[in-house]
Amino acid sequence: SELIKPYLGSKYKVTEVPKSLIFCMSKHSGPVNEIQWCPVREQSHMLLSASMDKTVKVWDAVDTGCCLKTYSCHSCAVRAARWSSCGRRILSGGFDSMLHLTDVETGKQIFSSKTEFRISALKFHPTESNVFICGGFSPEVKAWDLRTSKVLRVYKAAVQQTLDILFLPEGREFLTSTDAVSRDSADRTIIAWDFQSAAKISNQIFHERYTCPSLTLHPKESVFVAQTNGNYMALFSAQRPYRINKKKRYEGHKVEGFAVGCEFSPDGTLLVTGSSDGKVFFYNYHTSRIIRTLSAHEEACVSAIFHPVLPSLLATCDWAGEIKIWQ
Repeated sequence: SELIKPYLGSKYKVTEVPKSLIFCMSKHSGPVNEIQWCPVREQSHMLLSASMDKTVKVWDAVDTGCCLKTYSCHSCAVRAARWSSCGRRILSGGFDSMLHLTDVETGKQIFSSKTEFRISALKFHPTESNVFICGGFSPEVKAWDLRTSKVLRVYKAAVQQTLDILFLPEGREFLTSTDAVSRDSADRTIIAWDFQSAAKISNQIFHERYTCPSLTLHPKESVFVAQTNGNYMALFSAQRPYRINKKKRYEGHKVEGFAVGCEFSPDGTLLVTGSSDGKVFFYNYHTSRIIRTLSAHEEACVSAIFHPVLPSLLATCDWAGEIKIWQ
């Protein structure tokens, strides 16, 4: 993309809150669960989307707002889809319990496997590009190796469902958020794991009785944020013992049972989240105050993500199947 080229050699500038709508892209016939910019900077005009309409789509979300490709390898809702680090493949998992690795150019499946559970979360290892972790409607989370098409390790969580997975820097440890909130205890809501040994490091991280549908890591500081069903985001240390920061709470948006995603801007100054009322909320990371809200969608906005290269370009998606690009 010609728009991206001038920014590739320079340092990322300060993020500003986007004000105007550039594209409204609505080719999905069901809710959009997840969106992700291509991680290869030169190809970061491409946006990936996974939908309840059983498809995964790739869009030119910078220049034209057009859908470039549709992949229909799943027979049920696609809950999770991720770019490979090389940008040439897409890993997807859905409620058909299938895992697919698809070649972006040809649309052919490089790898397919049936799991024992419906898939709701996928994450590639940050340094081992052939390894990913898969979780869903199961007490187990699994690490896979694409070179052998086999399960590397099994992490036994004693919960019913994994909601999200977050690798900590270097990938030696990762976190899972689960639906294990009972009346008598709120342990196991967020679990920290040792990636190599599959041992639980801690399950006493978050003590409030809310599930956490999404987790996100700060790009520069050793902290992460958990989106909670208590209509606020909580801040934690990303180092053991992963203590909560009781002084900062990001509240004002609504979650209300939706898997609302949250993310930091690339410079780490803003925290952005969707909201079940269709708005997007921008928080100052340091003060935890709301800087601005954007009336983005009519239905629940479940994801809002800043572009990795172009300052202040934002993609949002909603429960009606719409994806919007803002600047």
